[in-house]
Amino acid sequence: VHLAESGGGLAQARGPLSISCTASGHIVYSFCTGWFRQTPGSQREALGDIEADGTTTYSDSVKGRFTITRHVAENTVTLFLQMNNLTPEDTAMYYCAADRSCPPNSDSVRWGQGTQVTVSA
Repeated sequence: VHLAESGGGLAQARGPLSISCTASGHIVYSFCTGWFRQTPGSQREALGDIEADGTTTYSDSVKGRFTITRHVAENTVTLFLQMNNLTPEDTAMYYCAADRSCPPNSDSVRWGQGTQVTVSA
């Protein structure tokens, strides 16, 4: 499974930003996919994930502000993270992940290369 994020950049506080991730590979449609973020010197933080049946789970830090959706086509899954009401504390490197089950954090989890999101006050 190969993952690649896109769509990061600069956003205004209280504004929206959407990022996406393309996951490709054999039976990737059956995988759990999710989003994480990380700031320098901190551990990677789980934001939420979406199962193959569309069931979503969110961390308390983003629940109600961030929405995860996905579109499936053959051996490709496009994962979206819609972020609303952003704050400077949301500034981080954002990563997508794919794993055989949720949450996507087993030893076999696959990661994208990350996309930077910077929120200005």
